[in-house]
Amino acid sequence: MESQVRGGTRWKRFAVVMVPSVAATAAIGVALAQGALAASFSVSGQSFKVTADKLVGTGFAQYGALDTGYTLDGQKTAHPVAVSSFKKASINNMCQSVVTPDIPLLGSVSLVLKAGGGDKPVEADNLYIDVADLNADATFNNIDIGVAAKDANKGPGMKGNGEQANPYGFAQQADSATLTGVKQTAWATTAGTFKLSGLKMSLKTGTHECY
Repeated sequence: MESQVRGGTRWKRFAVVMVPSVAATAAIGVALAQGALAASFSVSGQSFKVTADKLVGTGFAQYGALDTGYTLDGQKTAHPVAVSSFKKASINNMCQSVVTPDIPLLGSVSLVLKAGGGDKPVEADNLYIDVADLNADATFNNIDIGVAAKDANKGPGMKGNGEQANPYGFAQQADSATLTGVKQTAWATTAGTFKLSGLKMSLKTGTHECY
């Protein structure tokens, strides 16, 4: 399962790396039930799908968190996520899609966004992705597994602003990470700057997703 590659560690499936983070989100859920963590970070009632041919990031950190929000019919909900953060990232051939169902007279409507094709990748600084599911081939350089989230100093730091994450919970970090063949479902993405080269956005009736 594990082999050394160019001074880093390769996992065939990035989901393997996320197993400890899933355990961390379970612990965060218990803490929330005990009133130990703030509950002010919220997301929309829809997840979205993202694909990319390649993501190259420096200053990587990952930790468990809990996103809360509301469903499209106004019911409060919560989603355990693994927050993947990068100080800097470049993304080749990115596709992002979200489907809104049950619109009167139209049915489902899909928003599809594509950028970073050709030789001009998407570029981001202080990028945070709240991931619910992720598959990719991944290589990490100088990875540290099992640090406390608050002590992960290779990445951009925890989000703050009432984020529902235990600062003493499980985290991992690396000097850099390279992901290829990325397919993921996420609840939120934030960045200090996000440069979308060659942006193309379209709205289509029906269900049209990146994968």
